[in-house]
Amino acid sequence: MSITVTPSAARRILAFIEKRGKGAGLRLAVKTSGCSGLAYAIEFADEIGADDMVFESQGVTILVDPKSHAFLAGTELDFAREGLNEGFRFNNPNVKDQCGCGESFRV
Repeated sequence: MSITVTPSAARRILAFIEKRGKGAGLRLAVKTSGCSGLAYAIEFADEIGADDMVFESQGVTILVDPKSHAFLAGTELDFAREGLNEGFRFNNPNVKDQCGCGESFRV
């Protein structure tokens, strides 16, 4: 299953890449963390790794390592503003539970 981004997330990501002046895409991953076990990791990638799975959505290149893909398959990345708060949100169909603060999740 692929990983996608909403138009709002794509605009934000492409603006960040343009401001950086370089970038092959956005790397999404999961790491062990928090009270529920897993947390999302997001960073800009300057190179596509040999093992990376590559997805294209809304003009954005998304890179995911195979281990993380098992937890992220079917995820949609969104960007939203609510009042003074703004940030990326992961709409992940694999999540079974998440901690109260929203920092970590379990599949």
